[in-house]
Amino acid sequence: MKWNAVCWRQHRGFTLVETLAVVTLLSIIAVMATPSFVAWHLRDQVDARAKVLAATLAYARSEALRRGARVTVCRIDAARHCLAAGQACGNGVTDWSCGWAVLAERGGTLSLLRAQPSLAAVSITGTQTSLTFTPPAGQLIGAFRSFDIAPRVPSKATRGDQWRRCIRIAAGGRPRIVAGACGAAS
Repeated sequence: MKWNAVCWRQHRGFTLVETLAVVTLLSIIAVMATPSFVAWHLRDQVDARAKVLAATLAYARSEALRRGARVTVCRIDAARHCLAAGQACGNGVTDWSCGWAVLAERGGTLSLLRAQPSLAAVSITGTQTSLTFTPPAGQLIGAFRSFDIAPRVPSKATRGDQWRRCIRIAAGGRPRIVAGACGAAS
């Protein structure tokens, strides 16, 4: 009994070699998992941005119905002014990732209802620089519209349609998110 107690006291803990082996193994696992984690985070940003844009479009449509006035969603700069077609925002991009605002028109003046800041990691390309919803049915002026949402700089892990989202807006003004690029069949 006395011998076991002495041996146990002498052999407590890990040796330096065992500790280094565990640290090395954990480092290898972390290095292998990092690209997957980054890709997962980027996919979540694409999904979140698609949901926010779709919710903004639904909000603009509902405000056009509620207010009985034209409501416009447009790309904005840092000062929350609508950007013209092809005009770059502060980070040099010309797509909807600059951010957007919902503006209500009443008596010839526009009032800001809601704004969404920029997100440089995600590219949001659309056919228009602004969308206007009109009363009494909240219809969108023009025909079908779409937004293609994808990682701005696709990596080896984030290539392909599974990393993209498309928001299709019917002439009636209702947005719908579909997986994949807008050119792909849904």
